[in-house]
Amino acid sequence: MLTLQGQEALRNADLVLGFTTVLNVVQPWLGDAEVRPMSYRDQEDVLEYAEGQVKAGKRCVVCCWGDLNVSARELLARVRRRAGAVELVPGISSVQVAMARTGISLEDSVFITLHKRADTASELEELVHYINEGRRHIILLPRPFDLMPAAIAQGLIDAGVPNDLPVTVYQRLTLEGEKRWSGGLRDCSEITEEFSDLSIMVFLTGTAPPEGR
Repeated sequence: MLTLQGQEALRNADLVLGFTTVLNVVQPWLGDAEVRPMSYRDQEDVLEYAEGQVKAGKRCVVCCWGDLNVSARELLARVRRRAGAVELVPGISSVQVAMARTGISLEDSVFITLHKRADTASELEELVHYINEGRRHIILLPRPFDLMPAAIAQGLIDAGVPNDLPVTVYQRLTLEGEKRWSGGLRDCSEITEEFSDLSIMVFLTGTAPPEGR
């Protein structure tokens, strides 16, 4: 699902950075660029190296999963602290793919993310609010691995949300090993298998999608 603009940026890069799982996906478009994998432990060191390369006139690309405007805020902030100018090349997010798979539109939905290093209590309260309101579908990004679908479902039940609320969980959308699970909230809360960190939940609380979707 890499965009043409994203492919062009990679082909023209002198240096490409990213987490290993992301770099594995974009490997076919890396060309002759120097590739520097990074992890949460060494990302500052890798970005410091990239800063020096940019100052030397090299073109650097930092890769994010899906769309950098969805759950990439922390990494983007680290890049911006080290770069005078950053060009953002948006991609295809799991939010868009999940809506396409489910047959719903953004106009009828609300997006909430728990995928951040912060207290998520207000976002969980917001989730309960929109479920109880029942006007729009809800697309939710869980937080690996302490706020995953089963725990979220149980938290909603504890908050008084009906056990039979429909929920769909997608894992690894568009990638090898993609999975889809659909059922009621109670069934979701009882799932014991480990979910992928690339998971997204869809709550159909608004107008149902057209038949056949």
